[in-house]
Amino acid sequence: MITGSIVALVTPMNAGGEIDWVALDRLTEMHVAKGTDAIVAVGTTGESATLDCKEHCAVIKRVVDVVNGRVKVIAGTGANSTAEAIELTGEAKAAGAYACLLVTPYYNKPTQEGLFLHHKAIAEAVDIDQILYNVPGRTACDMLPDTVVRLAEISNIVAIKEATGDLERARELIQRLPADFAVYSGDDATATELMLLGGKGNVSVTANVAPAEMAQLCQLAMAGKADEARALNQKLMPVHEKLFVEANPIPVKWALSEMNLMDTGIRLPLTPLSAPFHQVVRDALRAADVI
Repeated sequence: MITGSIVALVTPMNAGGEIDWVALDRLTEMHVAKGTDAIVAVGTTGESATLDCKEHCAVIKRVVDVVNGRVKVIAGTGANSTAEAIELTGEAKAAGAYACLLVTPYYNKPTQEGLFLHHKAIAEAVDIDQILYNVPGRTACDMLPDTVVRLAEISNIVAIKEATGDLERARELIQRLPADFAVYSGDDATATELMLLGGKGNVSVTANVAPAEMAQLCQLAMAGKADEARALNQKLMPVHEKLFVEANPIPVKWALSEMNLMDTGIRLPLTPLSAPFHQVVRDALRAADVI
């Protein structure tokens, strides 16, 4: 089971929107050095929606190759087409990913039975550990606990990234799911409390800019050291909050550029962070001692 701080890695780009492979290598090495427990390549934060299939698979392969077994690599392979998700998941397995993260199908609003059959089909088609990803604020599709419990009976569906920020939902999932089925937070602001409830880690945007701090926070929370975990989380709270002043990954890509870790590139329809928010994000990074 993967546990701890799991970074939702950005895909660095130059000002023209082309993937910056050197910067990708640099960021990957930084996470290994700073104690990040696992890396999600080409999730939402990695701009999966605007990378074409060839680029998507190439980024996964590049991260796997650079990591070279030192930490686990989770490939974002979700899609709103079941056939496409199967294809991407198969490519990720071939590239050497340890597991895949599959967001609920977005836009087309499947029923709960449709969700069950979608994920069941992918799990049966590709023999690799699979992590469900529920983020209804982006997908307009909410995978309910009953459906998660059904899917947990499939042997290679091993975890869920629950990104609603709803701690009662998280508590219910942790109580109802098998002990060897991991519940991860997908919401930095509430991740500490989810882990204190028994969650196994956090798929984090904040970890892009504060990898060592998020690794420490996850260790403290999972060890039940509530006071220490909450104190560190409070220090990081400005970053948790201000990295969402515009749609993710707009603010975090700007922050990494501000930290001289990559260029400013981002792909349309996303645009660079609006000027009025520059100081807001800068102040949050300073308040958390990130810069």
